[in-house]
Amino acid sequence: MSFSIILANRLSKIIGNVSKVLICYPFHFFFPKKRFTIPEISKAKIKSDKKYKITKIIWQTNYSNRSSLPVYLNYLFNRLLSLDFEYRYVSTEARLEYIEKNGTKEQFEAFKKLTDGAAQADFWRVFTLLKEGGVYLDIDAHFVWPLSKIIKPEDEEVFLMTKHNYSNYFIASAPGNKYLKKTLDLIVENIEQKKIGNGVYDLTGPTVLNLAIGEDKVNSRHNKITCVQGSFTNEYFQYIDKPRGKWTHAKKEELLND
Repeated sequence: MSFSIILANRLSKIIGNVSKVLICYPFHFFFPKKRFTIPEISKAKIKSDKKYKITKIIWQTNYSNRSSLPVYLNYLFNRLLSLDFEYRYVSTEARLEYIEKNGTKEQFEAFKKLTDGAAQADFWRVFTLLKEGGVYLDIDAHFVWPLSKIIKPEDEEVFLMTKHNYSNYFIASAPGNKYLKKTLDLIVENIEQKKIGNGVYDLTGPTVLNLAIGEDKVNSRHNKITCVQGSFTNEYFQYIDKPRGKWTHAKKEELLND
């Protein structure tokens, strides 16, 4: 692994954690109701003629784009490292509308059965990247290196490798990726057959992506040289207006509507 990227990883974590402790906690103590708006669309700030197979759009979603200061700082940090990419935030309502408009009846009916926001986001990210292409990143994650250096022009996909398997908090893909197509098909099957497993992780999350990839060799990067979670924010700040809203609190028997 490149020493410079690992160093950037460490520095970004320090910046995030210092800002969280020394700035954000005091700020929200004195201004508990203050929120910051993440834009629905932020155009690329730097124009580039270099052609990429992966669509140069970053996709994010959350229960609201009215965020706490740490989440907003996390967004700004990511924009700084992706100035030649367009950014799009998609709301809960827009996710439903998009899948209804662009999906099959089977896909839309499966999506409507999901009750948990994280499970809906799992479904939506795979569906959107399959159709539009681009880069998906969880709202609490941040890049550790410029995105245009993480993704090469010839890349058709970049999956995120953690210690033992692939994660879905970062996925980059050109439209029509066969592994995302298989992942989506498996998610729909899980929903229809109520294969909940141990919860969101198995129903719609990384377990499904790993099953779709199987033993195939895919283009991937380790998270240490790509992106990490939780430096700028944490569960409290991410769900400041939705206590216990994280997927880990969802009861698996309540994940699906009948």
